[in-house]
Order: sequence, then C-alpha cells, then structure tokens
Amino acid sequence: MIDQQQPSIVGMTFEQMLEQVRYEGAYATRAQAEQAVRAVLAAFGRQVTGEERVELAARLPYEAAVTFTSQIPATEPLTGWGFVKDLASRIGGSPATTRWDTGTVFRVVARLAGEELLSRILAQLPSGYALLFGRAELTRAAA
Repeated sequence: MIDQQQPSIVGMTFEQMLEQVRYEGAYATRAQAEQAVRAVLAAFGRQVTGEERVELAARLPYEAAVTFTSQIPATEPLTGWGFVKDLASRIGGSPATTRWDTGTVFRVVARLAGEELLSRILAQLPSGYALLFGRAELTRAAA
C-alpha cells in the first residue's frame, strides 16, 4: 500500500518553507508568502498551549518558531472559523482570503509537525481546525 500522506519534513529552512507556501498558495511573490506565514503562525501561537506548543516550535524553522512562540496564548480559544475571522480583522483581509492563507500555511505546518503531533494539537483545539488543516472533522451526535 502506498502512503498518500507526505512525511514530516525534517530540517526545512525558513526560505524552503516560504517557497512551499508560495507554490501551494499560488502567491505572486515571496513577500506575500512570508506575510501569510508570519500572520498565520502568530495567530496560531495564540491558540496552541502546553507540550504541543513546545514540540511544534521545535519542528518549525527558526524564524517561523520565533513568530509562533512570540505570542501569548489566549485565555479563550477560538473555533476554527473564529480563528479565521479574528485573523482577518487583525490583518485587514477578507475572511475568504484569510481562509486561503490559513489553509496554505497549515498544510506546510502539518507536514512539519507530522501526523502524531498534529493529531494531539487538533485534540486540544475547539472544532473547525481539522478542516483548516485539510482533514475531515468528525462530530459526535447529540445525546
């Protein structure tokens, strides 16, 4: 059986990360990709806590890890859609373009994190983040 998931990318530089985001997000310039990466990682740094935060930072390129960890975690976590709306208001973008930026950056972050860590991160976050990472999100039926 062929594994269809891309493996974790060990040792990726920040420049390589930006190029992947630029390619996958179809950004016209490297600067646009960098703006998306920094905005999304800073916002995500406000949502992830605990050991998962430390582990994810260790797997990101240095510049990305600094952006991610420079944020103080929020006292009230946002849902996935709340995350997109909050980020859009902070950067002055539309929810649609912010959703695109988020999904593009999160796809690269997912490969850097690896399946096991990403699953633990998603387990600690409110609903909606799995979809932002390109995963199906299963919900439980109301009792």
